[in-house]
This record gives sequence, C-alpha cells and structure tokens, in this order.
Amino acid sequence: MKKTVILLSGGIDSSTTLALAKNEGFECYAISFDYKQRHSVELEFAKKVAKHVGVKEHLIVSFDLRKIGGSALTSKIDIPKDIQEGIPVTYVPARNTIFLSFALAWAEVIQAPYIFIGANVVDYSGYPDCRPEYLSAFECMANLATKASVEGAIKFKIQAPLLYLTKSEIIKKGIELGLDYSLTWSCYDPQGEPPKPCLRCPSCIYRLKGFEEIGIKDPLLK
Repeated sequence: MKKTVILLSGGIDSSTTLALAKNEGFECYAISFDYKQRHSVELEFAKKVAKHVGVKEHLIVSFDLRKIGGSALTSKIDIPKDIQEGIPVTYVPARNTIFLSFALAWAEVIQAPYIFIGANVVDYSGYPDCRPEYLSAFECMANLATKASVEGAIKFKIQAPLLYLTKSEIIKKGIELGLDYSLTWSCYDPQGEPPKPCLRCPSCIYRLKGFEEIGIKDPLLK
C-alpha cells in the first residue's frame, strides 16, 4: 500500500484531501499542528475527521508561533469580518513551509513518498504559500534536502488535488466520498463555549458560500 503524510487542519479542504487519498488506496498518516492559533478548536475536529476517515496514525505537533506573531491568527490583530483585497492579515508567515517541513521529516522517517496538502487557488484568501509554483518549488527542495531522496530511496511528491476546485466542488467531492462535514471546522474566530463559528470571518464566508452554491445547509450549523 502506498504511504502518504497528509496535512490535516480539520477544515473542509484538508479533510476532503484526506478522504480523497484514502479513497485512492493510500495508507494515510495525518499530521496536525498546535501552533497556539486563535482557532485551536480545529484540532478537536481534526481528531474527529482522522477517526472518521480512518488513518494509520494521527500526529499532532506543538510549537508556539505567537512568539513570532505577524498574523491575526497568532497575535492580537483583529480577525477581519469580510474578504480583504490582497494578502489578508490572517496570513501566517511561512506557515505552509513550516507545516510541510514537519510533514517531510515524518515522510522520510516512515518512507512515505507522497505528501498531500489541501491547498487551493480558487476560493481562498490569497495566501502565497498555496500557489502551484510554491508547491512545485517545495517539492524540488524536498528532493534536494533529504537523505532518502539524495540516496535515491525516495522521490518525494507534493500532491494538491483540490488546487483548482471551487469550494462547492470540493464539498461535492467530499459528500460523494462519504465525508461528514459536521466533523469539520473552518472559523478563524470561534465564539462562546462550546465554540460556535462566527459566520463572518473570511473562512466562514467561503465555507457558507460553498454550501449555498450546492443548495445544502452546512451540517455543522444544524
């Protein structure tokens, strides 16, 4: 069975990516990150998704990006309540590079040639580390920087199957695969206890738009 490490935040894109990889016959190793993000509740949903889809192992790595800051997700900057032009304040400096580096290290150890990421360039917030040229560059670096690749044991491949899909297309695909979206979380600014989506941040807006376009109520809100 082919092995893959999958970045799993617990959101729609990463959860659908996991479901796709599982459906394609991969042995899935999910990796999530507790980086002291404002919406750390997503980690509880990532655990639910990992169990629901069925992974070989789910690793949660902890570190503190609040010490660096520079983002509304890791500092006291207010979360925007609309879609911003350009790269928004919810961009976390070098986040996908950090995440993919951890995933690459684990992939080398368990000898998994594939790393899946739910990057998207259609319904997304303009993050530079979601672009195809970035992913291609990281793949090139991965095959220059690891013992396994330099010695010819593994040629790493970065897979982003949702890259050019709209949010509604992603949700449709997940439903076809039996993914339960009530187990996923998208909101950047959780409200109350137990936490509920704010329904106004960019991530909530894209999520609501996706479900509305296919005429389905978001099961997380039922």
